[in-house]
Amino acid sequence: MSGHSKWANIKRKKEKTDAQKGKLFTKLGREISVIVKQGGPDPEANPKLKDAIAKAKASNMPNENIMRCIKKASGEQDGSNYEEITYEGYGPGGVAVIVEAMTDNKNRTAGDVRHYFDKFGGNLGTTGCVSFMFSKKGVMMIEKSSKINEDDLMMEAIDAGAEDFKSEEEYYEISTSVEEFSNVRQSLEQKGYEFIEAELTMIPATMTKLVEPKQIEFMDRLIEHLEDMDDVQNVYHNWDMPEEDEED
Repeated sequence: MSGHSKWANIKRKKEKTDAQKGKLFTKLGREISVIVKQGGPDPEANPKLKDAIAKAKASNMPNENIMRCIKKASGEQDGSNYEEITYEGYGPGGVAVIVEAMTDNKNRTAGDVRHYFDKFGGNLGTTGCVSFMFSKKGVMMIEKSSKINEDDLMMEAIDAGAEDFKSEEEYYEISTSVEEFSNVRQSLEQKGYEFIEAELTMIPATMTKLVEPKQIEFMDRLIEHLEDMDDVQNVYHNWDMPEEDEED
């Protein structure tokens, strides 16, 4: 995904309506709950929880919401039982798509995901059909400002264990291996840097360009509908989105 495309996606996330923010916070809360149940409520003893909290904070989720989710998930009163499940498939024009979900009803979620792939000119595939085209990386993004010295930030990121540092037009992007993500994030956090995004994500090795207007429209709507599903946590793809599409 180009630098411009990433920035447009982030702006789109930040400009969500209150209703959409509520839905995002619900998804982040669900992720925190599952991680608490897997590894306990103490972020110091559960690094995945620490990362999930940082991701939630980067999405402007209020601290009291985060604490409430942790408390609820560590208590007996939370009877919900969510499973993590990943779907893979192709969008229109052969765009590779990975959908990560957390669900308490696999049949419902699989049916809904399949419905949207079918409706918008794609097809749901088998596990592994597109994931080989992606690699999992830690990605942190910091908005550019006059207070940040680029050389200092780059050296601090690399010293902490980052693999790559990019300076885009409006932000700095730091990428890490999965193993080093927590260390680098915590190191930069302790130095006072704030993230507009800090999470483990799937990075495509190659991008797919669509030229037919119908395919572009359908791909846009497929992503939109999948992201809007309550059970879906993340949607990754290798679509090289057209710039005019992003600026809507």
